[in-house]
Amino acid sequence: MPESPDLEVIKEYLERVLPGQVIEASEVLRPLVVRSLLPEYTVSTLEGDTLSEVGRRGKFLLLGLESGRTIVINPMLAGRLQYCSPDTRRLARTILILRLSGGMDLRYVDPKSMGKVYLTPDENLVPRFGGQGPDALDPGFTLEVFRERLRTRRGEIKGLLINQAVLAGIGNAYADEILFEARLYPFRKRPSLSPDEVERLHRCIRSVLSQAIVVLRERMGDDIDVKIRDFLQVHGHGGSPCPRCGTPISEIRARNRLSNFCRACQPGKMIEG
Repeated sequence: MPESPDLEVIKEYLERVLPGQVIEASEVLRPLVVRSLLPEYTVSTLEGDTLSEVGRRGKFLLLGLESGRTIVINPMLAGRLQYCSPDTRRLARTILILRLSGGMDLRYVDPKSMGKVYLTPDENLVPRFGGQGPDALDPGFTLEVFRERLRTRRGEIKGLLINQAVLAGIGNAYADEILFEARLYPFRKRPSLSPDEVERLHRCIRSVLSQAIVVLRERMGDDIDVKIRDFLQVHGHGGSPCPRCGTPISEIRARNRLSNFCRACQPGKMIEG
């Protein structure tokens, strides 16, 4: 699942290449994925419109148009964007193709067809967009804001990190990385965290995401459709030695998600009172 570090680097790349380009043609290959939130807007009405800006909010990418409309992309589990020459072989499950005035295509590809592309005059009409919490990479996401977001919550800390209504932009992979860096057991309940642990968790959210962006900027380059996760320390490395202490990394499927953590560095138990 693309998370805020992936999407931030993709946004930075698209900011360099898209603004000022006119959408000359469009093609929808899977209509159920591409949705207009007003009946008078269709993908064909994009033709002749100009891309003006690129933004990101949580796990959503925003492509602003001079007409005032916005293309909002929610990649969900497997959605990816390609910026490529029109003669590039189409990947399986290519959903949407925008032919641009600069001679390139912008394509949305989704092997699972779980993501959505919305055409809207107002981002807040997009499902789950308006209900997001503060963005994890926003400078305004301070320790005080984090404490307030957690104050009334009583659930497991990993579940809270990936709850987009609490904090926007973190998914399963980076939640594992943040909790490993903070030396916190994923299934601890929020009320059990001390003020110092909450402060450490906040600090690790910022540091882990920021460091990931640095790596992805260097390695992704123009290939914004690739998924790079091999540099993560624990997520996806079940059974491998912990990079900190050498203990085999645990892998547990619980709460309908896969969690990786080190039992030595992140001690705890599944059931807490």
